[in-house]
Amino acid sequence: MSLTRRRTAPAAGRGGDTGGRRGIPVPMTDGTALPTDHYHPSRNGPGPTVLVRSPVGRVPMGLIYGQYFARRGFHVIVQETRDVAHGYSVQDPDSEREDGLSTVAWLREQPWFDGTFVMYGASATGYVQWALAHDVPECKAMSVQISASSLADAVYPGGAFALESSLYWCASRDRSRILTLPRRVRRALDSGRPVHELDTVVSGMPMPFFQELLANGEPGSPLRTQLDAAHHLHRTTLPVHFLAGWHDVFLPGQLRDYQALRAAGHRPRLTIGPWYHCDRRLLPVALREAAEFFQSHLTGAPPLRGQPVRIHVTGAKEWREYPDWPPPGTSARPWYLHADGSLRPAPPAHGTPRHYRYDPADPTPVPRGPVIFGDSRPEDCRPLEKRADVLTYTSDPLPAPMELIGPVTADIHLRSSRTHTDCGVRICDVHPDGTSMNVCEGIRRISPGTGGPRDADGVTKVTVDLWPTAHRFPAGHRLRVHLCSGGHPRVARHTGSAALLDTSGILLAAEQEIFHDATRHSVIHLPVSPLPAQGTPPRPGTPGEDEDEEETEPGEWAPDFLRPEPGTW
Repeated sequence: MSLTRRRTAPAAGRGGDTGGRRGIPVPMTDGTALPTDHYHPSRNGPGPTVLVRSPVGRVPMGLIYGQYFARRGFHVIVQETRDVAHGYSVQDPDSEREDGLSTVAWLREQPWFDGTFVMYGASATGYVQWALAHDVPECKAMSVQISASSLADAVYPGGAFALESSLYWCASRDRSRILTLPRRVRRALDSGRPVHELDTVVSGMPMPFFQELLANGEPGSPLRTQLDAAHHLHRTTLPVHFLAGWHDVFLPGQLRDYQALRAAGHRPRLTIGPWYHCDRRLLPVALREAAEFFQSHLTGAPPLRGQPVRIHVTGAKEWREYPDWPPPGTSARPWYLHADGSLRPAPPAHGTPRHYRYDPADPTPVPRGPVIFGDSRPEDCRPLEKRADVLTYTSDPLPAPMELIGPVTADIHLRSSRTHTDCGVRICDVHPDGTSMNVCEGIRRISPGTGGPRDADGVTKVTVDLWPTAHRFPAGHRLRVHLCSGGHPRVARHTGSAALLDTSGILLAAEQEIFHDATRHSVIHLPVSPLPAQGTPPRPGTPGEDEDEEETEPGEWAPDFLRPEPGTW
């Protein structure tokens, strides 16, 4: 099966065959024309439409989306947003709404439009959906994959700066050099140059959008406001389908979106799998679930599944269905850090502080984890644990399995020699052979006015939000917590100064003390979930959903999942 767009329509009734028109200029209110592709099903006549408005161009993903949904009876519109077509630096939710409404006005004039459409998209293509998520009567549902209504949360996690993902994001806008992008970004990250010079290392010249991100790190800044479409989310009444990955950079924000809709009385659908942002294994699942979700809301077909939440529990390698997120019955239980390096459910009665030195000239590295490009699956952290700037706290072997399903937070009592520093926390699963696999982590940037008040000894309580998780620790495994002050290059190294954009070139080391005594507990709050009843069979997964399944080239699986399923309308 050849995945090519046809310029003319095929004869009607030819099985799953589809056709379309390429590069249709769709006019906006200001006279700008946005290039748009139309894929149509083999049967002629009006029908429902899948609208994909894309800040990442129309190929190759738009081609796959168009083929897939057209073979299931949809007309499909894939449109470049104006930042792609005309070189704007960032998607503005308000201008995206205006362009989206112009596109809907154009749809109303098309003879094949039956008066209904749904929206689909992943990453930035999912983000722009929120601009049309309210007060558009023709829109009946939306499916958002690996994306959140606020891009700012992923760029500035915990107040830090997501350096690696930001460099990739900004440099990827030059599609003429996309094949050399990983090598160029890695060279920049390994160069040791100041953060404000890394875009020049990647591209040979400053990248204006990257410099904007550096200059707008403070909450409430113009760019951070522009990168937040949550005000559109709170107005939507649409049925929403979320698909997320445990190792995806947008997971925390996407779960906040889910919970905001639940708090407003809606019943969104949520799937979370063992995927990362550019994981090709999730694409067939995302398309299949979206098609089922759309057909359910357009035709009254049976719903996507019995329960609204479906998650993959890593470690257990099982799929579970729940009525909500976090699952009912989950409770936050404290596990305390002790001065002897142990991790226990009981608090310490006394204990001396532990010390480490963070040196930005040799920034603390980070294991694989959530980034926009690259493999984010967990890896063995034992090499990292040998460093003097990483403290570890380890539990005894677990006498029985324990499952953590939900949000994870930590309260760390810290005294630093610097008023500006970072506090990072990570949880690992330590296997009986000593392998220490990272499960989830988080970071918090500390400055005067953030965190709790300092006590008479200069100690402050720092609350760190870690990545949400669903993971089983089998019997005999141990929990381990890392404490550190860096995660280079995923987040920019802290130079010890007040500003993220530090051009002085001066690197200031920080002497850090972690307290764990009777009155200043350092503790991690674990979302312990009841184990499934003995004998309850796990819900089976499908190809592309297993956490250990090897990745394959799209050509090996695309023909199968593009074929229309029996009985599709």
